[in-house]
Amino acid sequence: MKVLRISGIKLALDEDEEQLKEKAAAILAISSKDIVNFTIIKKAIDARRNKPPHFVYAARLTLADDFPLSCEPADGIQPEEPEDQLPRPLFSQKFAPGLPAVVAGSGPAGLFAAYVLTARGFQVLLLERGTSIERRTRDVAAFWEKGILNPSSNVLFGEGGAGTFSDGKLTSRSKNPYSSWVKKVLVEMGAPSAILTDAKPHVGTDRLAKVVINLRNKLASMGCTIRFEAQVTDFLVRRNSLAAIVVNEKEEIKTDQLVLAIGQSADDTYRKLQEIGVRMEAKPFAMGLRAEHPQELINSIQYGKWSRHPHLPPAEYFVTAAIPALNRSVYTFCMCPGGEVIGCSAFPGYVLTNGMSKSSRNGKLANSAVVVNVRVDDFACREESLAGLEFRGEWEKKAFLAGGGNYSAPAQRLTDFLEKKAADHAGPTSFRPGTKPAALEEVLPAFVADALRTGIYEFNRKMPGFITAEANLIGVETRTSSPVRICRTSDGQSENVRGLYPCGEGSGYAGGIISSALDGIKAAENLIKNAEVKSRN
Repeated sequence: MKVLRISGIKLALDEDEEQLKEKAAAILAISSKDIVNFTIIKKAIDARRNKPPHFVYAARLTLADDFPLSCEPADGIQPEEPEDQLPRPLFSQKFAPGLPAVVAGSGPAGLFAAYVLTARGFQVLLLERGTSIERRTRDVAAFWEKGILNPSSNVLFGEGGAGTFSDGKLTSRSKNPYSSWVKKVLVEMGAPSAILTDAKPHVGTDRLAKVVINLRNKLASMGCTIRFEAQVTDFLVRRNSLAAIVVNEKEEIKTDQLVLAIGQSADDTYRKLQEIGVRMEAKPFAMGLRAEHPQELINSIQYGKWSRHPHLPPAEYFVTAAIPALNRSVYTFCMCPGGEVIGCSAFPGYVLTNGMSKSSRNGKLANSAVVVNVRVDDFACREESLAGLEFRGEWEKKAFLAGGGNYSAPAQRLTDFLEKKAADHAGPTSFRPGTKPAALEEVLPAFVADALRTGIYEFNRKMPGFITAEANLIGVETRTSSPVRICRTSDGQSENVRGLYPCGEGSGYAGGIISSALDGIKAAENLIKNAEVKSRN
């Protein structure tokens, strides 16, 4: 069989996907009857405001071996591997060492590391400091509805990691060939099949919880042992190699292989790693505010006069602005169409925000982080690897106090923030537990507030209507990425503690669901290779 990939097949808003096969055949100058198999592999929307929006597809199609294809490979037409030959981790060879391989953290990195290790025959123990989805959902609801914080079970800590309460975006700039396999596993666990083809796939928090539960059950059926409310509180190192871990400050577990997938909010674990001498370094990150607009307004800005067309999804945006005078950049991050802004506190006395949306994205408001780059030299006077944790924590504490000390968030109309007006009122927002009017420049470093004001004016030039009294800003957004990197070698291990495999967001090498899952797979494969070498020696 001949397999081809064709890109750039266009459909108008009112055209049906059943016409795609005919359009692909026309591009190849053949009959649609000559196409043995036809599969959509990507779907995107092209909306440029001044032109009618339309959908753009890429497809994989199969022709008979002896079919005489007259056109040569060209832009938009390329030979491709059959779908069943696309890359996936190697599971056929089994390897079963003595001591268990431990995975700390059940976010995307930890779950997929555990999946690969278990499938290769390792005895795997997956530890999660937080609670199961079922318990965690109740605790999060209590926080959002009543402001009751459980430091062990919240939006940041618990089964599935911080991504469980999010939009569930699966976009990634990575060209890793395992990306498609990760998405297929998620579909097998209950994610919508559209994530396999959408150019900007997402799952939605309402479906993510079910996906994570199904993945937990899958791991258990494969032989993985899973424990909740089991925090790694210490690491026993002998001769620069991991010998054991301590769980909940009392239980010692012997292991010489630990996948550390702790997430970027485990400040206490970072401090323990620093205490035992694990090499880490401060890294840049970004911080700012959440901007919330009426979704209908964003639709109008992005789609123009076609904004009410029933086949158009809720509009998204991604905007950047360079501020040469301040030597800063401002950009939007984690935009959630039809979603809500949520409180993500994990420690008493801190307020921080994130965006979340359900799979339908049918809410009346749209939100996005609007953030400014923070360089290491912005907090370099502290001269230590964990300085970024302390820096962002300072502003999260200020937000807590400005919000009234009850986990409400400080909020201000966007126009009032830009004009430096008194924050005596704010418009309605979706934020839970609640908001309190406050001058947001008081909960931000001066360079961040100044850059945001300049950047938002530039956003409005690119998206006329972005600046409006209908929009509100909510503070603070500080967890865009980890401000710490756990240094690792080319074989995936800590630079100075063998047997320790840092990965995912908490390691400082990944961000988001897909890139974290891929980094977890990479950690597992490195562990397997190193264990095989060790067993032969």
